[in-house]
Amino acid sequence: MRILAAVLVALALSTPAHAEGGMTFYMKNETTRAMVLELHGRDTQRVWPGDDQVYLLEPGEKKSVLIDCREGENICYGAWVNGNDRISYGVGPDGNRACRDCCSICVAKTTTTIDMPR
Repeated sequence: MRILAAVLVALALSTPAHAEGGMTFYMKNETTRAMVLELHGRDTQRVWPGDDQVYLLEPGEKKSVLIDCREGENICYGAWVNGNDRISYGVGPDGNRACRDCCSICVAKTTTTIDMPR
């Protein structure tokens, strides 16, 4: 029994820390077109919402999304016009573009805002 307890403690200590309660991203589509958006873990290659899904925001729509990210993880957004990924913002649809002011550090129980420009 003591060995099992020691193994469980070792596993708990070696597991990467997750933000307690996650981090919220408040997204605002201030464009006149429907936009789709993904969140990309810059160093971890994780994607939210994942599984080939995206967040859809109609013109003028606002949406809050809570993600389970690792404390200190660098999260960047990639957004593009629904149906036309040649018009994009942030790190783009593949998460591989350079950007300014499109990333946030995961901090537990905090909210960051993503404003898609007009």
